[in-house]
Amino acid sequence: MTAYALTDSWTMTRRELARWGRQPVQLVVNLVFPVMLLLMFGYLVGGGRGVGGEYRDYLVPGMLALTMAFGLEGTMIAVTQDLDKGVIDRFRSMPMTNGAVLVGRSAADMLQSAMALVVLIAVGAALGWRAHGGPAAFLGAVGLLLLFRFAMLWIGIHLALVAGRPEMVQAVQILVWPVGFLSNALALPDTMPGWLGTVVEWNPMSHTATAVRDLFGAPGAEPGHVWPAIIWPLTLLAVFFPLAVRRFGRLSR
Repeated sequence: MTAYALTDSWTMTRRELARWGRQPVQLVVNLVFPVMLLLMFGYLVGGGRGVGGEYRDYLVPGMLALTMAFGLEGTMIAVTQDLDKGVIDRFRSMPMTNGAVLVGRSAADMLQSAMALVVLIAVGAALGWRAHGGPAAFLGAVGLLLLFRFAMLWIGIHLALVAGRPEMVQAVQILVWPVGFLSNALALPDTMPGWLGTVVEWNPMSHTATAVRDLFGAPGAEPGHVWPAIIWPLTLLAVFFPLAVRRFGRLSR
């Protein structure tokens, strides 16, 4: 049973990767967008009020975490298009494992997210940012970022299945922006109003950004956030992964 599920999921992953060849512009845009944000906040907005030392050491890890929260609309639209165009009905007639379509779509998204991290880290290095935590800490930071992306991805897939139509995705996608910007990705919570700083500190993305800064060895980084950066995404996955698969199963009946 497990072998069939893996085979079906890999088939669906290849299907999603084939879309990249037909829609290369979308892939390029998804890779360039976080770079534009990094350059904009690093040079145009700049500063980082309240941040000690080089703002780049604070900004680049925060931007890496922010990138993992953004760009979900591509996967969400793909899921709703499959529903809207009857593609799911065709898969339903085949002996396919329930949820393989979603797993394949998420695998392709994770590959694209890994590519986005590579591009953004390379741009950060070109701007003078350096990771000082060693190879193991570096890989741990990348692992936390991808774990956070995986959790956000399954939240997005569930919301896409609930929305049901491509035109509804934009309205749902707006919900991601507060999660991204109500965090410590770009600024210290201490510089915000008291109530807002409390919200920011409870944001799961803030724990990921803080843990990544610590693992990258950023000067003045706050330790003790690695476990929360693991527990929060795993908790979100435990809730939204089964919800998405169950919702998909109901739609496929």
